[in-house]
Amino acid sequence: MARVFSFAVHWHWGPCVWARNGNFLKRKEFVRPESTVYQKYEPIFFQSIGNPFIFRCLDGVLIDGNDKGISKVVYRSCNGRDRLGPLKMSDSTWLTSEIHNPLAVGQYVNNCSNDRAANVCYQEFDVPAVFPIELKQYLPNIDYSNDKQSPLRCVVLVALRDIKQGEELFSNYYTIVS
Repeated sequence: MARVFSFAVHWHWGPCVWARNGNFLKRKEFVRPESTVYQKYEPIFFQSIGNPFIFRCLDGVLIDGNDKGISKVVYRSCNGRDRLGPLKMSDSTWLTSEIHNPLAVGQYVNNCSNDRAANVCYQEFDVPAVFPIELKQYLPNIDYSNDKQSPLRCVVLVALRDIKQGEELFSNYYTIVS
């Protein structure tokens, strides 16, 4: 992953994302979290217990990027449910050792602190309804319910400044660019 996309997930006391090769330019989108998308009226209580990977969008939509426990089971279930013959509607390889979408590491970016300023921020966007169905297998997110006709919500990380090789990525969990 680091050879091709210039960043890697590094596990030390937990996961974090580092710029390994090359630099990222300011305002460049480069990573996104894989996740299950819940509308504000959908149940997420049991998935939320002890789950640090839930992201709340500005409109109340919740995005669960946990790769363990109930969250993992729910994502796999929704991924299997939404298949259209041989076509998948999302990428589930982030839950395996053979990741096909190496850009899907956004859920492992750590929060900034007083000592470490944010160098990336979150930006929400909705996948247009005209998105080609054969390319949906590469999308990072899947809806919890398939009975609605609203666009699929995604969140990407965007560089706030130029990021140099060897820097860890930090975001402010409370800052969203709309």
